[in-house]
Amino acid sequence: MRLGVGHQKWAKAHFFVGHEARDMHETVIDKVREIARRVGDSEGIEIVDVEMAGAGNGRRLRIFIDKPSGVTHADCESISQQVGAVLDVEDVVRGGRYTLEVSSPGVERKLTGARDFERFQGKKAKIVLREPVENRKVWEGTLAGVADGVVTIEPAPGKQVRIGLQQVQRANLKFEW
Repeated sequence: MRLGVGHQKWAKAHFFVGHEARDMHETVIDKVREIARRVGDSEGIEIVDVEMAGAGNGRRLRIFIDKPSGVTHADCESISQQVGAVLDVEDVVRGGRYTLEVSSPGVERKLTGARDFERFQGKKAKIVLREPVENRKVWEGTLAGVADGVVTIEPAPGKQVRIGLQQVQRANLKFEW
């Protein structure tokens, strides 16, 4: 289940091309992540990820949140209102209209570092690698642990594969239906 709320803002248009636009995009995401973490920390809410999609007036700024007891609609609304107010006052997202969405990361949430791999030990996951390990770039199985920058996944009972965190291109939990 994914809970979420939205917030929209209109702003003056600014135009950028090439590397300048990509750098600006990353700068905006970093600034939003910083603001969201400050707000989330004060509310006991983890900021899982921040992403921006789309272009022009169709941009969507997404903030994914989580907490041990689960995310409620009120949590999404609170983070949306507080972060949205700061973004508007500081004019962080320039260049036209955008929609701010705040939601839970869902049951197949992204895993973004050692802390996530440790937290979800014993859960099913899918890991996509930058370079193959044992001639495979995609591994699915149970997270068996993480230590010293190496995650261990058990793709089948009794078989363990060790993968350096720097090798992980992306990873997410796998929900068993």
